[in-house]
Amino acid sequence: MKIKSSLLTFFYHFIFAITSSVVGALFASWPLLVVFVIVQKTNRTVNLSLGQVMANYNQLLKYLVCPFDKKLVMTNFRTSPMAAQHFAEVKRLFILAIVAFLCCLTIHFFVKHKNSKALKLNKVSALLLLVLPIVVLPFALANFDQFFVTFHHLFFAGSNTWLFDPETDPIINVLTEGFFAACFAVWGIIYELYFANQLLQR
Repeated sequence: MKIKSSLLTFFYHFIFAITSSVVGALFASWPLLVVFVIVQKTNRTVNLSLGQVMANYNQLLKYLVCPFDKKLVMTNFRTSPMAAQHFAEVKRLFILAIVAFLCCLTIHFFVKHKNSKALKLNKVSALLLLVLPIVVLPFALANFDQFFVTFHHLFFAGSNTWLFDPETDPIINVLTEGFFAACFAVWGIIYELYFANQLLQR
């Protein structure tokens, strides 16, 4: 029973860390996009103001996180059928992550209220989960473009809908590789902080 309980705790914290990082990266993506549009001047590429770009990004974010939005509509960016399919796939993953995050959060508060030590992660497990991304980090930093491709092959197997054409889906001119790299970095930082906090709670 103790081994089973330890495994459940291990997977609980792993899922909580992953989903917390996804939610955190989603929130951080808004100010990050502002910075990248200003620095890279990508709004000029699509002939829009910064405000217009961000208004369209708000529409995209709302579609991606709201289960009741069935169709993506952006005021200034047209969306090809292929891109619409990809965004629908991303939406399913984001909603799954948000639901899992909320479930983990509920468990955290409920269990902590009953027994503050019930969800304690042992030191070895916390350290293992902390160093796990470090295996991937050198590859991601050395060639983010290849990492990005590999990531999409893993999560969108058998689908090439993520290969956007700037002519048919101009939003890709704004959502640059640098922007996605920064979002990934935020994801990694939140994940590492989660398990660093677990270690400090010893």
